[in-house]
Amino acid sequence: MCIRDRDIPVHAVTMDATLALVDGYMSEPRLHQIATVNPEFVMAAQTDADFRRVLRAADLCLPDGVGLLYAARRYGRRLPERVPGSELVYRLAERAAARGWSLYLLGAAPGVAEEAAGVLHALYPGLRVVGTYAGSPDPAENEAIVRRVNESGAALLFVAYGAPKQDKWIARNRDALTTVRVAIGIGGSLDFITGRAVRAPRWLQRLGLEWLHRLIHEPWRWRRMLALPRFGWRVMRRGINAAGE
Repeated sequence: MCIRDRDIPVHAVTMDATLALVDGYMSEPRLHQIATVNPEFVMAAQTDADFRRVLRAADLCLPDGVGLLYAARRYGRRLPERVPGSELVYRLAERAAARGWSLYLLGAAPGVAEEAAGVLHALYPGLRVVGTYAGSPDPAENEAIVRRVNESGAALLFVAYGAPKQDKWIARNRDALTTVRVAIGIGGSLDFITGRAVRAPRWLQRLGLEWLHRLIHEPWRWRRMLALPRFGWRVMRRGINAAGE
């Protein structure tokens, strides 16, 4: 399906289907970009043409946001379930350990990626984290970071620069990242992994109120949260269409 009126793709996949797709991507000789789309992404893409192009060109746009499920349901479409990026990182790390895929952690504050690597390795002892680096999405650092990732031989890349910077960074380097087969922007997931940030309780997630938990614990996000009522209004006023996805 696509969110009207800027046609932001959202694929109707489950977590299990996502993992199966990644299995296939890993066997193909090119980078595949995965984006974790939520209402904030949709609203940002309304006014950011570059971000909109990145999402349209991504191989997989996951429904990471309960608002997308509600929007689809309202207009007679179906997204089978939410596929949260913060959970997918664990499932992919587990898969990487089982399949022998090498993983690179890029982004977050200095030291966070290294700590997250230790946590993931403790959870999945067979996991090969072949590199960690904070860096930044600044174009001035681009060449040096790409070189680091390529020299590591990583097949799976987590990029934690926050949206839309992380997604644009991946798109900009799709051809330059020669060993990476799957790259995904993971936002603040490394902070969750290391315990620097705490996810909402399951019952709040089921009610679709994870945003409220984040706002209480991270009040500086209030401006970004304004995207949620704007998204709701846009859905009520214009709906969604199912073209193409």
